[in-house]
Amino acid sequence: MCNSSVGTAVPTVQIENETVRVTRWDFAKKGDNTGWHRHGHDYVVVPLFDGALDIKGPDGTITKAPMQIGASYARGAGVEHDVINANDYPVAFVEIEMLATSEES
Repeated sequence: MCNSSVGTAVPTVQIENETVRVTRWDFAKKGDNTGWHRHGHDYVVVPLFDGALDIKGPDGTITKAPMQIGASYARGAGVEHDVINANDYPVAFVEIEMLATSEES
C-alpha cells in the first residue's frame, strides 16, 4: 500500500522483491483499521477468517464486505479506502501486491 495514514491494524511484510510484496494484516479488535490509503499497484487479498470488513470509501460511505477463509479477491491500482474490522474478534488477511510484471523486472 502507499499514500497511507496511520491505522491500528498491524502490517507484517512477509516477502518483498522486485515483482511482489506480501503483507499480512492483523486486526486485534473490532474497529482496528488499516488507515486511509491508495493502492499504487494491482493486488490480491486472501482472507484468513470468516466474517466481514467495513470498507470506508473516499466519500465516507461504508460498505460491508463479507469475507470467507481462503476466498481471494483482486482489485486494481488506484483503489482508495480505509479497511476496518467489523467483527467482535481478531481477524487477519494476506495482501499480495504486484509491483512489476516479469517483463518489467
